[in-house]
Amino acid sequence: MTGTTSENGSSVRRTRGRLATIAGVAAVAAALVLTGCSSGNDSLSKQYGSGTTQNYISGNGAVTEVAADERAAPVEFSAEDTDGDAVSAADLRGKVVVLNFWYAGCPPCRAEAKYLNEVHDDYADSDDVAFIGVNVRDEAGTAAAFERTFGVEYPTVLDARTGTVQLAMSGQVAPNAVPATIVLDTKGRVAARVLGAVDGTSILKTLVSDELDAGKAS
Repeated sequence: MTGTTSENGSSVRRTRGRLATIAGVAAVAAALVLTGCSSGNDSLSKQYGSGTTQNYISGNGAVTEVAADERAAPVEFSAEDTDGDAVSAADLRGKVVVLNFWYAGCPPCRAEAKYLNEVHDDYADSDDVAFIGVNVRDEAGTAAAFERTFGVEYPTVLDARTGTVQLAMSGQVAPNAVPATIVLDTKGRVAARVLGAVDGTSILKTLVSDELDAGKAS
């Protein structure tokens, strides 16, 4: 069963994997209020850098998928990861890109790390999928400690000072709170978002594989 709703003028399908319809924008907004997560019209970099430890969504993530013919223009960003390597949306074109927005003091971010690692490892030998962590609050030392503790092997962009990657999503299906995971299609467009912790691997694997198949078919 699928339903439709509207976000930033685009028609989107809210799904729970392939099994059920996710509630509309109002339900997501209510969840943000109940968990103390930041939302609203302020820049995302200011929201995530506010200093509170409550800007997160716990529990299962609500999944938003954007129909291929309703997707906005490709996102554009250029940043540097913690190894000093350039990370740009343009260089990632042709790949399915998984952007995970997190920070070290976020309990659901810690809970979901093992699932993100597992899906990343499934595609570690593929040139068609890229994972990028987007740390929205921490300095390099704190982020690195988290990555060592939880065995995160994909690159991380420290986005707290500039908000470069977060703001690139503005006007799209944006992160809105932490944790959030956004999947870009092979054209660099936002294809799906998991708002809240990735709870298990099946949903993210499905989102990634769907975009891989679509990219090969196009």
